[in-house]
Amino acid sequence: MSSAICEKITRLFSEFTRYTFPFEKSEIPSNGIYILFEKGEYGHGVERIVRIGTHTGNNKLPARLREHFLVENKDRSIFRKNIGRALLNADQDPYLKIWNLDLTQRNDKENFGHLVDSEKQQRIEKRVTDYLQHAFSFSVVHVVNKADRLRWEARMISTVSLCEACHPSPKWLGLQSPKAKIRESGLWQVNELYKQALSEQELEELRTDISR
Repeated sequence: MSSAICEKITRLFSEFTRYTFPFEKSEIPSNGIYILFEKGEYGHGVERIVRIGTHTGNNKLPARLREHFLVENKDRSIFRKNIGRALLNADQDPYLKIWNLDLTQRNDKENFGHLVDSEKQQRIEKRVTDYLQHAFSFSVVHVVNKADRLRWEARMISTVSLCEACHPSPKWLGLQSPKAKIRESGLWQVNELYKQALSEQELEELRTDISR
């Protein structure tokens, strides 16, 4: 069942307007869900979904996409952090331990900030930015209500993660991730995997919700 519904949502969102970097902020809805596709990755005869995400703050979807694609600060985007982890792990770079640190809290910055090699960190951030801007495209759906966004995001992630027909290619960067959930799911995320997939009824509700 989940594979059939995964095919339906993959094909549905493949038909939406597809954005690549650089994208016009004015064309992105203020509130909604983004669906990411990656070059070289296929499922159901089209590019497969590799990440689904949203935002919590009101009117923050364009800002959230900017944090992923443009703002070179991996502590503001777990997506950026996971891309960097895979790149560093593929290189067997011991700096991965430092990259894993989250220095957003003052105490953590005071305790561990001295371990950061600023120049190396900037080079890694640049690599992550280059990869994101060249490898990914995305569709967006307009969903105003926060609770609805979070519900649909969770259901869609679970649906794709449970699909038996979607598999990463042998060259997919995510297979180099130190995170087992990323390697095994074929998705650039670790939350909401393998939970409750969309039912046919919910799929129709979703179609109605995003067409308003």
